[in-house]
Amino acid sequence: MRILFSSHVFAPSVGGIETASQTLAAELVRRGHEVRLITQTPAASPDDYPFAVWRRPSARSLFRQVRWCDLYFHNNISLPRVWPLLAIRRPWVVAHHVWIPRTGLGGRCKRLALRFATGIAVSAAIAEDFSTRSIVIPNAYDDSVFRRLPDIQRDRDIVYVGRLVSDKGAGVLVAALARLAAEGRRPTVTIVGQGPEEYALRQQVAECGLGGTVRFAGMLQGHELARTLNAHRIITIPSVWREPFGIVALEGIACGCIPVGSAGGGLASAIGECGATFPSGDAPALARVLTRLLSDDALQSEYRAHAAEHLHRHTRAHVADAYLTIFERVCGGGQRIGSEAGLTH
Repeated sequence: MRILFSSHVFAPSVGGIETASQTLAAELVRRGHEVRLITQTPAASPDDYPFAVWRRPSARSLFRQVRWCDLYFHNNISLPRVWPLLAIRRPWVVAHHVWIPRTGLGGRCKRLALRFATGIAVSAAIAEDFSTRSIVIPNAYDDSVFRRLPDIQRDRDIVYVGRLVSDKGAGVLVAALARLAAEGRRPTVTIVGQGPEEYALRQQVAECGLGGTVRFAGMLQGHELARTLNAHRIITIPSVWREPFGIVALEGIACGCIPVGSAGGGLASAIGECGATFPSGDAPALARVLTRLLSDDALQSEYRAHAAEHLHRHTRAHVADAYLTIFERVCGGGQRIGSEAGLTH
C-alpha cells in the first residue's frame, strides 16, 4: 500500500504527535508498505528515516504526492493539506490527537471537513469530543528504546519529562515538593525538558529551598531519556490542561516508573492500572499521592505488576495492526468507516 502520511509537525520538533508519526510510519514501512511523509517542520540536519520526508512541499509537490498514494493519512488534521482531495479521489483517514474548538472559523471548518474522513481518536476522551464517529486506537510507544535496563541503578525518586511551559504543570510538581519538604520529606527529583518557564521554575525551586534535591537535566531523548527514566521510581505528568493522551506515561511505565498524572482528558487511559491520578492543578493532592507511593514499596510493586499487559496494547506492532485494519478496509471497499460501519476499537 502506498500511504501518504501528513504530520504538520515532525522531528526535529519534539512532542506527542511528532513521536507518534515517526513510530507509526516506521512500523508501516517495516511491514512492507511504502510511506511518504509531508510536514511543515524544517529539517535541522539531513533526514535519516526508513521513509521519504517532504518538508514544506509546494502546492505542485503536494498534488503529486496525493495523486501517488493509495491512501491519504493525516496524523492530526491540517486543513491547508486537504485541498488536493477536491480534485483527486483518495481514501482519507484522520487521527485526532488534540481538542478541536467548536467555535471560531478554524475549528468549525475542521469539524465540517472531518465529516468526509474516517476518524481515529487516540483516546476515548478525544472521541467523545467529536460529533462524528471515531475509532479509538491509542498511541504506541517505541518499545525498542523504552524498556527496563538492568544495568541502571534505580536510585532517584521522581522524574518529570515535558516542555517547561505553564500548561504542563511542572510548577504544580514543585509546589507539591515544597509541601513534602515542610513535612520533612525530600525526595530526589529530575526535571527533563526545556521551555520558556525554566527560569521561573528554577526560581521557584530556590525559593522553596529545594535546590539540593531538584536537578534540571535539560532536553533528553531516545536512549539517553530511557536511561534516565530507568534511574527513577516515579514519573509525574502534572499537566494543567487536559492531555489528549500521554505517550510519556507509556515510556515511563516501560522503563519501570510508576506514573502519577492529572486525571483530566485522555491521560488516565495512558496510565491505566499502572499508576495513580490526581485532580488537575491540585498540588496538595499530588503531594498526598507522592507521599503514599514513596512510603509504600508494596504499592509500587502492585502498580508495576500491571505493566506488561498494559504495555502490550501500546506496542508498535499492536497499534500498527489496528491502523492497518482500518486502512485496508477503507482502501478495499472505498468505504468511509464511521457510524454506518459500526467499527470500534
